[in-house]
Amino acid sequence: MGRPSTLAKRATTTSATSTSTSKVADAACTNGPYTRTCWSSGFSAATDFDAKWPVTGKTVSYSFELVNSTCDPDGSGSSRPCQLFNGQLPGPTVRANWGDTISVTLTNKLTTNGTGIHWHGIRQLNTGDQDGVPGITECPLAPGQSKTYTWLATQFGTTWFHSHFSAQYGDGATGQIIIDGPASSNYDIDLGAMPLTDWYYQDSWVVGLQAHASLQAFAAPPPADTILINGTNMSPNNQTGAYSKTTGLVAGKKYRLRLINISVDNPLRVSLDGHPFTVITSDLVPIKPWTTNWILIAIGQRYDVIFTATAANAKVGNFWLRVHYAAQCLSSGNNNPNALGIFSYANAPSGNPASTAYTEPADCIEPLSNLVPWVSNTVNSTAFLNQVGNLEVDISVPGLDGNGQNIVIWGVNLSAIDVNWDKPTTQYVKDGNTSYPTNLNLIELPTEGIWSYWIIQEPSNSPVPIPHPIHLHGHDFYVLGTGSGIFDKNTSPSTLKYTNPPRRDTAFLPGGGWLALAFPTDNPGAWLMHCHIAWHVSDGLAVQFLEGKSSSKFPLGDSSWDANCKSWNTFDATMPFPKTDSGLKLVKDSVN
Repeated sequence: MGRPSTLAKRATTTSATSTSTSKVADAACTNGPYTRTCWSSGFSAATDFDAKWPVTGKTVSYSFELVNSTCDPDGSGSSRPCQLFNGQLPGPTVRANWGDTISVTLTNKLTTNGTGIHWHGIRQLNTGDQDGVPGITECPLAPGQSKTYTWLATQFGTTWFHSHFSAQYGDGATGQIIIDGPASSNYDIDLGAMPLTDWYYQDSWVVGLQAHASLQAFAAPPPADTILINGTNMSPNNQTGAYSKTTGLVAGKKYRLRLINISVDNPLRVSLDGHPFTVITSDLVPIKPWTTNWILIAIGQRYDVIFTATAANAKVGNFWLRVHYAAQCLSSGNNNPNALGIFSYANAPSGNPASTAYTEPADCIEPLSNLVPWVSNTVNSTAFLNQVGNLEVDISVPGLDGNGQNIVIWGVNLSAIDVNWDKPTTQYVKDGNTSYPTNLNLIELPTEGIWSYWIIQEPSNSPVPIPHPIHLHGHDFYVLGTGSGIFDKNTSPSTLKYTNPPRRDTAFLPGGGWLALAFPTDNPGAWLMHCHIAWHVSDGLAVQFLEGKSSSKFPLGDSSWDANCKSWNTFDATMPFPKTDSGLKLVKDSVN
């Protein structure tokens, strides 16, 4: 076992006056504090970025090393193993402009395990081999090896990246992504990304085993020990650690804050005392602004919000940012469920805030009616309604099946996925091999340019009827509707929204209920859809679909892709900690 590297921790205090993001655009419309919907000639917030995007010709490059380290982010004395990109907690931020090419070279400095990077929410149009999912789009990156991920930023907004291999995501192998572009509301200062996460004092390998045993017994997994804001928090006894601090707020200015829930098991609720949030994006989709005091964020989701600094608040000076575990969402819980950060005005008095919290909601309701995309699109309802009445399976019986066309039913408690790291799905396509093992949970979507519909159902009699954050790779999806109980093919379709429905890449499946999604088959590749609770995807709660495999645009990987698989297969022959789960989340590493 190699000696862990020293943890390099990102500063917990950020300035609110030093990161303005005004851009120089074309002469007719310049992106600035009063014209944020503008961007450049021919592109604005009104551009449907699934249909049109700029190509700047500029490549923004980064180099990451994934290293073994030790972490004690709240100073509680619970130092434990972690795996970090460039030794940072939270990880580094990738930042570029809309239309730039992003190039990230990753070197695996671990000694006994593979790795990879998934770029959460990134469409990866025609670059699915860059999606970073071992066993599906690539082989894991073997110890000592390097690879370069390259993709075009066809979208703009806020997201994150993380390892999709082993326990690395829960052990700190994450980072932030900011693609600068237009916005649906004006602001003065961009405060950047604020990652929020549950944190365990034991490493994810240990907690994952405990969670697996609990799930087998239909019991709750172990609770998290605390919540981190920007990688820090005070310890439970308030004697060690540090609050995340944002300083230098100026009265009269509007501030953009990019909230990201990178937890493994906990949905979070966020508020800033005295400063209502104007919400301007859900995931990477600009929405019509709406105002709220608290925002509920499922695992994997992002919300960009704007708040206004006022003269009255400047006199008070200091305010609590509150990040709470959302107990009503029935996840495993948190031993220290209420994290705090500090936002301070310029010249604020020293000391902690004495601000008063807004009344916190007591529900687990995703605000779908408020998530109105800025760019309006309509889902083809005719194709859905013509097929839903002719399903070849009874929709009240959950299972992985379809009607032979383009409606798919996925029962979340059945047919666990189990990928093969040595032979990813992409390799089957390269080889022309259609003998897919059943445990790949693979559904083919061969016809390009049509609407695909998903009905995701959790049985009402599920032994663990909890909400699941469902995440889709390779696409945003349209959230047609959601409800409790069993989706009724005779009545439920009438409740669905087809005209400009909410659009994002992660959405709540209600506990004991259903979620209806749609997306067009316009991106050939092998794409994963999974619950983003780490313990659930580790136990196989995922499906994948093979889209447009006969297309000339299907990303098969180049010679470096082949070389990485060859290196992995050589390492795997003597790998000290073999795969023990679905292959998508939980494997022991040398530091454990």
